Parts: sequence; structure tokens; C-alpha cells
Amino acid sequence: MLAKCMEPRVKNSSAIRAMFEAGVEMAKIYGKENVYDFSLGNPNVPAPPEVNKALIEVIQNEDPIKLHGYMVNAGFEETRTAIAENLNKRFGAHLDMSNIVMTAGAGLALNLVLRSILDIDDEIVVTAPYFVDYTNYVSNYHGKLVLVDSVPEKNFAPDMDDLRAKITPRTKGMLINSPNNPTGAIYSEETIKEIAAILEEKQQEYGHVIYLIADEPYRELVYDGSDVPFVPHYYDNTLVCYSFSKGLSLAGERIGYVLIPDESDNSAEFKTAISIANRISGGINAPSVMQLALAKCLDAKVDIDFYAKNAKVLYDGLTEAGFQCVKPQGAFYMWVKSPMADESEFIADMKEKHILCTPGSAFAGPGYVRISYCVAYETIVNAMPGFKELGKKYFG
Repeated sequence: MLAKCMEPRVKNSSAIRAMFEAGVEMAKIYGKENVYDFSLGNPNVPAPPEVNKALIEVIQNEDPIKLHGYMVNAGFEETRTAIAENLNKRFGAHLDMSNIVMTAGAGLALNLVLRSILDIDDEIVVTAPYFVDYTNYVSNYHGKLVLVDSVPEKNFAPDMDDLRAKITPRTKGMLINSPNNPTGAIYSEETIKEIAAILEEKQQEYGHVIYLIADEPYRELVYDGSDVPFVPHYYDNTLVCYSFSKGLSLAGERIGYVLIPDESDNSAEFKTAISIANRISGGINAPSVMQLALAKCLDAKVDIDFYAKNAKVLYDGLTEAGFQCVKPQGAFYMWVKSPMADESEFIADMKEKHILCTPGSAFAGPGYVRISYCVAYETIVNAMPGFKELGKKYFG
């Protein structure tokens, strides 16, 4: 018998996964080459060669007991030190290994943070649209996700008046995601400063800490010279949750970290809390082999030009067909306005053309669809005739 808390999750299983599974079934019928699946954010660029070189090096040369063994819950000292030094070099930070706790990806990193700050009925505010599983992550710890309106004309930045109104005495944090899934937008320095000012104001008003939780798996995937502000520079009580899933195409390896700045409230105790949460979550520690390899290849980069090329071809093709699209600044998603108010009709019409993408309602963004362009270039080219036929149908 299922726990009651799981019943609605089973009933409303992820629309992203459901569309992906539909694509698998369609491929059996029509052939994989004739199904254009843009539903899942699964990197389609191989990991940089430096990653495989580092893996081979540690497997061949590392002490085999250390290679596959436990370590302190926060992770190997050399890996945490290497990450801290890399961030110091890139962002002018002042970190050391104590500021880093290694985790099995950003999803677990977020869960560890939320477990450490939420009591029953506490609140986390987030700007819509947002990544679908944030709701589940917060409810895992009996919290409540509170939605803040966004301003599309300002890169889907929070409506600052609505943000101020939605923060209550139960608010323990605000969760931001930049570059953003699903919009591809990046929060500007001005936006981060405005958010920080409101949180500072509310901390003073309510007399307790309100954390700014930065979910940053797409930090390295940016285009056209866009800049992603380093959030801890703007707000002391920042906690960064990072993953190498996208920036190094290591999605299946489940490797990331939590960054806890010394400037954040009671940071020494918080670092310990995150390490303990890592253990009692059942994850124990981040994967050992990947930790050791990462320490040797942090300057490696995936082929950003591949994603940039896909983004341009898709954006140009869709806009020429009459669709309204948000031009992505980062990540690998196109946020497209549905031609009709109910985007499920648009989704159904696309399926008739063997095109699969995700409804915006899955991200609290009704009236839009998300197209993941981390696919083969040929998939975009081959799908474009179907998009153009739909454009003629909707726009004449």
C-alpha cells in the first residue's frame, strides 16, 4: 500500500518523463529517425576528453582502497580544495575546502539544503516558471512552495512587488535558477541586487535568516557573451547548489556540490548540518571515482558552440514560421508561446508531426511549451518542416 504522500506524485508523474516515454513508443512504430524528441534535458555533447583522461589516470594510479572507498561525508579534501580554488580564480572568491560539500548532483544538493533549513509548514518562494521537481523537493520536508510572478519583458525576473508581498514570517528561503530551466533566461546583476535588497529587508523585518538558494547546473552554458553573476558576491546568506551534469555532460554520474560561504549565518554549524544530511539522506557521500577525476579536469569545457548552433537554427526557424520564442541566453531550452491558450492542443498537434516537447504547465508556465535543443543537429533540421506546417496552420 502506497503512502498517502506518494499517491498524488504517482498520479501526476513528471510530464517530462511521460513525454520521453511516449517518444520511445513512437520510435518503435515510426522509426527513431522519424521521431523528433525535444522533451528531455539530456546533454547530447560528449564529456570533454580531459574527463576521460582524468578517469583513466585515477583508476590506473590511485590507491584502489581509496578509489572505491568511503571518505568523510563532505567529500575528498583534494576535490573540495580544487573546486574552491577554481571558484576563487574565476570569481574572485575567498573559499577553501570547508566551504564545499560534495553531493550526488544538484538535485540532492537542493534536498540537503532544504532538509537543513525547513521545519513543518515553512515556505520557500520561487519565481514561475520553475523546474518541475522543486515542488517535490520542498514537500519532501513538509514545506510549502510559494509562487512569485515573473516579468517576461525582464528576462522572466521576479515581479519585485509580488516577491515582497509573498515573503512571510514562515519564509526560510528563495530558490533561483539562472540560467533558467525552462526559459533559458539569465538573471542580470541588477535583478540579483534587487532580490538581495528585498531579502535583507525581510530578514530585518522578521528577525530570522532568509536564504537565497542558487540552483546552478547550467552556469557554464551561456551564449553571446552573457554573464552569470556569482550570487554570493551580492548576498551573504547565499547557498549555491551546483552540478557538473550539464557543464561537463556528466548527467548520469550524479556529481555536484553545495557551496556554503563563511559569510552566511552560522556557517560552521551549517556546513556540519549539510554533511550530516548527506549521510542520513542515504547518499552517504558523492561518488568517489568522479570526485577524484574532477579534481584534475575542472578547467575543461563542453562544446558550447554545438548548443549555440542548435539554438540559432531552432530560434530562426520557429520565428520565421510565426512562433513567438524567448531567445535563450543560456541552458539548452527554448521557451515558446503556444498559439492557443491551452498548450495541450499545441502539444497534440506537434505529436501529429512526430514532434515531442513539454507543456509549460509542467513548469507553472501555462500557455507555453519547452523545447529542449540538446539534441542532434539533424533532429532540429528534420523537425523543421513539421514546425513550418504548423506555422501555416496557425498563422496563415
